[in-house]
Amino acid sequence: MVGYKYDTEQEAINARRLAADFKGLPINPNDTTIYWVNYNYSELDNLYYIKYIEGLEAVLLNPIDFEITINNEPLL
Repeated sequence: MVGYKYDTEQEAINARRLAADFKGLPINPNDTTIYWVNYNYSELDNLYYIKYIEGLEAVLLNPIDFEITINNEPLL
């Protein structure tokens, strides 16, 4: 997988907030869309991650390649 990985949930929350702020989200406090990206947690790997989407490097810098496990199978 290409993206960003974090050791703590707070680090992932901070990265999500930076991305939302970069995009100017939410535009209105009542908007349904409040974040540009969201983070996930891999319980099997004990890490939080954000999957790369185009343009995200402008705020979170260069993504990395890493492996997470889903259903006991590595996801590259």
